[in-house]
Amino acid sequence: MPLDDGPHEPDGLVLALFGPTASGKTAVAEALADRMEGEVVSADSMQVYRGLPLLTNQPARPTRLVGIWSLDHEGSVAEYARLAHAAIDELLAAGRTPVVAGGTGLYLRAALANLDLPPAPSPGARERLERHYDELGAKAAHAELAELDPSAAAAVHPHDRRRVVRALELAEAGSSLAPAHSRLWTDDVRHPTLVFGLDLPAAELARRIEERTRAMFERGVEEEVLRALAGGAVSTTARQALGLADVAELPREQAIGQLVLRTRRLAAYQRKWLRRIPGVVSVDAARPPHAIANGILEVARAR
Repeated sequence: MPLDDGPHEPDGLVLALFGPTASGKTAVAEALADRMEGEVVSADSMQVYRGLPLLTNQPARPTRLVGIWSLDHEGSVAEYARLAHAAIDELLAAGRTPVVAGGTGLYLRAALANLDLPPAPSPGARERLERHYDELGAKAAHAELAELDPSAAAAVHPHDRRRVVRALELAEAGSSLAPAHSRLWTDDVRHPTLVFGLDLPAAELARRIEERTRAMFERGVEEEVLRALAGGAVSTTARQALGLADVAELPREQAIGQLVLRTRRLAAYQRKWLRRIPGVVSVDAARPPHAIANGILEVARAR
């Protein structure tokens, strides 16, 4: 229910939450949505997929843009952006507050702004270029990229197969993986927006990651992953789900260790991105979700 004391809730405002994985974004976003008669719009590149709710830490309650694509779907930021814009516009038109929450920086920005996004892959192009990369070898494929797009080649390691393939794909489409102007951080948002960054001490974040990972296995993530992989084709983009191969292929304790390590690396990367977001309001996340939500709402009212 919305708060009935104090100043009126800010109308026509989009609230956005970013932070490292396991910082509590979902709980805070849901608490905010409840207080402001709003809805949460997910900005997570893996939660868009059905079939891996445990592995991708999907929220328990219905959330916009969670579980919307099958695992064989080749997703793109451009497609996600269209869906996110439509969801946000619909909520605002109904007088509800969109709370955009996620840990994928590009998806967050794509939800909030009109970005100059690269084209989606043409049918079959990625598979063809993956075979081309494997046939040529890493060095030769990278050298080919250097001829087509020197800037992209300078930004990509030859052995980063996924990014070299994507760079070749974009070069064929007349675009670039390294555009002259950054697509990611722009101040030009589609609606008045406040972005809040959840911050936690590194030791507390590491503890939460370990605890959450072990709980994931206790709840049956191994069975979930094997069932998903046995169900048919899994797209290139869906296969980027953190820990998918580890859970499927490694003994439990080894898989847990690998997933904890990968998640901690992801969290460190997300914390670096957090510091680059223009105008982000840093929030102490070492508090209960309702207390964090109340503090965010005070800032929103004041602005």
